[in-house]
Amino acid sequence: MRRVLVTGASRGIGRAVARAFAASGDRVAVHYATRAEDAARTLEQLSGEGHVLVGGDLSDPRTAREVVDEAVRGLGGVDVLVNNAGLAPGADNRHAVAEVSYQEWQDIWQRMIQVNLMSAVNVTYGVARHLIDRGEPGRIVNVGSRGAFRGEPDFPAYGAGKAALHAFGQSMAVSLAPHGIAVSSVAPGFIATERQADRLAGPDGGALRDQSPFGRVGTPQEVAAAVLYLASADAAWASGTVLDINGASYLRT
Repeated sequence: MRRVLVTGASRGIGRAVARAFAASGDRVAVHYATRAEDAARTLEQLSGEGHVLVGGDLSDPRTAREVVDEAVRGLGGVDVLVNNAGLAPGADNRHAVAEVSYQEWQDIWQRMIQVNLMSAVNVTYGVARHLIDRGEPGRIVNVGSRGAFRGEPDFPAYGAGKAALHAFGQSMAVSLAPHGIAVSSVAPGFIATERQADRLAGPDGGALRDQSPFGRVGTPQEVAAAVLYLASADAAWASGTVLDINGASYLRT
């Protein structure tokens, strides 16, 4: 039985990841920022016992550390961290250079980087120090994006933040290996989460599905399966990897 902190677990990929760990017999700290009711529903869906809710805006460095401390108290320790919390591209944060003011550009960049990169950086520090101080091995898995590799012209801060998250994970893989902590990342393509339901049902749905030669988009459960593998004892030698989960919709060399 492992103790797992999943950030951004109120719905979508985070919820699927939390359910996958619980189904494997692990205890899960379900983190949320603002969606307390959704997080409570995630908690209700987890098999087994001993799961907890932890809330807080991870873009605040102090809150990020408090969330780790709360998860440690609630679970009696943390063995696995999944950095899933993030700000996804949407109509409210589109920032193509030709379309936004300089102030909008600044505001969106700062928010995207703070949420998609720095929150994971700070939570990783807290969990890594907890593991090092305990003298125990552990696993950290970051949820990145194919956007880190293919470019995001309408959401450049998103692409840059995810690329930085991948690079951060690889740096931590080297830094934390002597402590028995393996660090890896997944890079999903378009995933059919609740947030994307309207787009998939609308006029863009066909084009989104056609991005993959399989003729469909990915599911949160497929991402969760990859995260579960990378967090397993068998995946220690995969530390430092970035695993593409995009249905061949984008191939990098």
